[in-house]
Amino acid sequence: MKIIFIRHLKTPGNEKRQYIGRTDEDLSEQAVEVFRQRQEKSISDLYPLVQYIISSPLKRCIQTAGLIYPGQEISVEPMLRECDFGEYEQKTYEDLKNEPEYIRWMESGGMTAFPGGEEQELFRRRCEDGVKKWISRLLREEADSAAFIVHGGTIMAALSKLSEDTHEFYHWQVENGGGYVAEVTAEDWENGRKALRKVKRL
Repeated sequence: MKIIFIRHLKTPGNEKRQYIGRTDEDLSEQAVEVFRQRQEKSISDLYPLVQYIISSPLKRCIQTAGLIYPGQEISVEPMLRECDFGEYEQKTYEDLKNEPEYIRWMESGGMTAFPGGEEQELFRRRCEDGVKKWISRLLREEADSAAFIVHGGTIMAALSKLSEDTHEFYHWQVENGGGYVAEVTAEDWENGRKALRKVKRL
């Protein structure tokens, strides 16, 4: 089965380089317009056709899914939402760079808990569990392909936990609208080898 991971298009907060986690923003008008211009040149060259679509519950992902795969049914999975950045939500590096707690967070490689937000290891495990839940379901239904329309953090979390190519979390960073394609087999999954194979950039 082919699995596609796609990061949502840009929101106003993304354009301002803010930390956007739990904030439920719409896509920016500019991002939608740029997408529509690319679509005229055949969006199918950018995003493979898929049988199933699974989205984070946040509007920016659902809207992106609707643009890329118009008319297709979208299944929503709460476990795939972005990390809650707590007190860093809607702030930028410039806003935070002199705060001691933020400096400690940066020095930890982003592994300490966000003040008032979600613990990083819990977030990563949640995303991993959400992807595994859906892959298991899709394999039972004998699906041949599916797209996860999610967040940058969700993609990094899932691939750092599940890719057969072992890389750290930030290796899997991807731009808005970008993503990865991977393969899974029923045999692997049934034998407990729950890995994403042959992961490569879209």
